[in-house]
Amino acid sequence: MTIRIGGGNDKTDAMLSASEQVRTEYYHEGDLIRVYVVEVRRSTRGPQVIVSRTHPGLVKRLFELEVPEIASGLVEIKSIAREAGSRTKIAVFASQDGIDPVGACVGTRGARVGAVVNELHGEKMDIIVWSEDPAKFVASALSPADVKSVTVLPGSTKACRVIVPDDQLSLAIGKEGQNARLAARLTGCKIDIKPASQAEALEEAAAE
Repeated sequence: MTIRIGGGNDKTDAMLSASEQVRTEYYHEGDLIRVYVVEVRRSTRGPQVIVSRTHPGLVKRLFELEVPEIASGLVEIKSIAREAGSRTKIAVFASQDGIDPVGACVGTRGARVGAVVNELHGEKMDIIVWSEDPAKFVASALSPADVKSVTVLPGSTKACRVIVPDDQLSLAIGKEGQNARLAARLTGCKIDIKPASQAEALEEAAAE
């Protein structure tokens, strides 16, 4: 699709390729949409602007528009993992004590995150607190599932074993593995999820 940016003498056309479009979104001529500028290329016909609706940067910019604490730097977006049109996980951190970074992003009665979700046509949004502690960060990233324990595997900060209650296993993994996949991308950690019963059986076998 061709997107017109600006108006009057300042208008220019941008390219929204099929690969940068969300499969579940449909637009008509004259619709107003927000896009993320990925690149400006030089061409023989002048600058060519490449824009996207799938880029994680779009989510970041939308939150900057809706959350004053992010725009001012009091709350920082540390990491984003996105499957456009379906679900996004975002990790946030407050640079000052006394600020709830998740609460700032959610807003009163969910107004701030609701505005972002509306712009993204109902894309699910998980907002978690970023942590320097890999185990704590991974446990939060697997939200909304409850986690019993996270063990960073010896010799690596990029792999960990997660134990969850048996009734939380499917929630932790998510539909078609989406929750675990996004959590791994968000944290940069390879995540091995096991139910508590299986972990206990393995420990008993090792003890014998």
